[in-house]
Amino acid sequence: MKKYIYQVIIFLAFTATIIAQDVTVKVQYPSVVTTGQQFSVIWTVNSGGGEFEAPSFSPFYKLMGPQTSYNSSTQIINGKMSHSTTYTYIYYLQAVNEGKFTLGPAAFTLKNKTYYSDSLQIEVVGDGSQKQAASGNRKGEQDVETGGKDIFVNLLVSRKEVYLGEPVTATVKIYTRINISGLNEIKFPQFTGFLKSDLDTPPLTSLNQENLNGTIYGTGVVQQFLLYPQKTGEIIIDPVQLTVLIQQKSGQSDPFFGDFFASYQNVPRMVASQPVKIKVNSLPGNQPENYSGIVGKLDIKSSINKDSVNVNDAVNFKITISGSGNLKVAAVPELKLSPDIEVYDPKTSEDIKNGLNGTTGTKTFEFLLIPRHYGEFSIPPVTYAYFNSSTGRYEELKTPAYSFYARKGTGTDNSDGITVYGGVSKEDVKYLGKDIRFIKSESGKLNKVQTLLVSKRIYYSSFIAALFIFLTVLFIRREHVRRNADLSKVRNRKAGKVASKRLREAAVCLKNNQTDKFYEEILKALWGYLSDKLSIPVAEMTRSRIVMSLSEKGVDEQTIAELNQILDTCEFARFAPTSSETQAASLYEEASGFIGKVENSIS
Repeated sequence: MKKYIYQVIIFLAFTATIIAQDVTVKVQYPSVVTTGQQFSVIWTVNSGGGEFEAPSFSPFYKLMGPQTSYNSSTQIINGKMSHSTTYTYIYYLQAVNEGKFTLGPAAFTLKNKTYYSDSLQIEVVGDGSQKQAASGNRKGEQDVETGGKDIFVNLLVSRKEVYLGEPVTATVKIYTRINISGLNEIKFPQFTGFLKSDLDTPPLTSLNQENLNGTIYGTGVVQQFLLYPQKTGEIIIDPVQLTVLIQQKSGQSDPFFGDFFASYQNVPRMVASQPVKIKVNSLPGNQPENYSGIVGKLDIKSSINKDSVNVNDAVNFKITISGSGNLKVAAVPELKLSPDIEVYDPKTSEDIKNGLNGTTGTKTFEFLLIPRHYGEFSIPPVTYAYFNSSTGRYEELKTPAYSFYARKGTGTDNSDGITVYGGVSKEDVKYLGKDIRFIKSESGKLNKVQTLLVSKRIYYSSFIAALFIFLTVLFIRREHVRRNADLSKVRNRKAGKVASKRLREAAVCLKNNQTDKFYEEILKALWGYLSDKLSIPVAEMTRSRIVMSLSEKGVDEQTIAELNQILDTCEFARFAPTSSETQAASLYEEASGFIGKVENSIS
C-alpha cells in the first residue's frame, strides 16, 4: 500500500512541476549569411502539448522542415524533484537576395495562451562582394581593417578622444575565416597611462558570424577592459598578441569520401593587433576648489540621524554620492563646521560596479559629529563639484542645511576635572584653564653615579674573552662536522672500538661455555674490523682481497699469516668443535693482538 501511495505522490509532483514551469520559446539562427548559402533556424520550446506555428520565411527559400525532436529528463536530488522537457523544431532555408530582412516571431499556443519567440534579424551579403555594409560594425569598430587576412585580432576602443578621467572601453576581438580549436597564449598590453579594470567577459566557447566589409568572419570577444586615462596628451596602447591554434589537414583527401575521413592537427599561429592612439584632453582651467576629481554624471544626497542630543554625544551626518564616473577616486566632501563640533574622519563605504559604459554605483561618507558645549548648532550646505563630460563644463552639487540642538544633560560626570561650559563657545573664548595638570612638580632626590661599568677595564676584558670562547667553540664545532661528514673515515677511526666491543661479547660467550657462538663472534669482530679499516664492503670481502689490501697498507707478512691462522682455526672449530677451552682463550688473545698490530700499522 505504501508503495502505491509513494508512486501517486511522485506522479502528482511530476504533474505539478510541468504545470508550474514557465513556457519559453527560444530561437537560434545566423545573423549574417551569403547569397545562396543554406542555413538552419532552430526553435526550442520547454513544454509540449501545444501547437507550434512558424513565421513566414519570405524572401528566403524553404528547403526542408520542420524536423522535430523531443527530450525529457527527471531528477530527484535530496528529495527535490526537477523535470525538464524540450521540443525542437528545425527549418532549413536558403538565402536568395541581398539585403537585411526581418522575420516575425514563432508562436506556441498552449491552453488558449500564446507564447512568442524573438524576431529574426538576418543580413544577406553577396558572395565575394567587397562593398561596405552600412551597419555591419558596432560602435567603436569602424576602424577595423582586414587587409585580406584569414585571421586577425583587433583592439577596439569606444572613444579615441576623451577628457582626463573619462572612461574608455577596450575590447579585444578575434576575426577568423578558418577553423580554430582554441587560444594557446594571450599577451595583453600594459595600458601605460591608464587605470585599468577587467570587465567580466564570458569565456570564448563559440564564434558569431559577422559581416565585415562584405566578408563574413567568425568573431568572438576575448576580453574587455575599462580604462581611465591618468595623463593628458596622446597615449599609445601597445598591440595585443594572441597565439591561436589553427586546425590544419594532415595528409591528402580521399578521392571518394573527400575530407570526411581526413585527420587534422593543431598548428599555432601568432597574430597581433595594431597600436591604438587615444587623445586625452585636459580639463578646463576654471576648476572649482571643491572639485571631487570625478568625470561623469553625479547626484548627491545627505541625511542626519538626530536633531537633538546631549553634550558629548554623537550625531551621524551621512553624504551619499551616486552616479557614473570613477567613484573610487571620489574625494571626501569638505565640511565647514563650528569649532565647537569635533569631527572624526568619515567611514567610507561603496557599492560600485564596472560595465561597458563605465563605473556606476554609490559611495557613502558617514561623519561623526560631537558637540562640546550645549546650544544650537548648524551644518552649512556641503558643495561637491564634478566635471560633466557630456556638457564639457564643471557642475556643482549642494546638500541642504541642517541644524541640531545640544542639551546640557543631567548626568554629566566631572570627576576627571573637565568642565562643560555653556553660553560661550570657542569662537568667543579661545583659552580656558590649563590643558596639562602636573601630578608633582618637585624634582625629587637623584644620586650621581661616580663610575660607569663601561669605563672599567674588566668590561672590555670580559667582552674579548667571551668573543675568544665563541670563536673557539665555533672552530671546534665546524671541525667536528667536517670530520664526521666522511662516513668511511668515521668507520675507519672507530673500527678498533667496534672490534673491541665484539671481542668482549666473544669473551662473555667463552665464560658461558657457548663455544660455537664464541667462534662466530670472533669471526664477526675480525671481518667487521677489516671491512671498516680497509673500506671494503662486506659483500665484497674475500680473503685474497684482504691480504692484498693489508700488504698495500704496509702490514708485515707475519701479521697477515697470523690472520690466516686465526680464520682457519675459527672456521675449523665451528664445523668440527673439538677444541679445548684453553685453545679458545689463546685464540681470543691472538685476535686481540692482531687488531692491535693493525691499528699500529694503519693510521
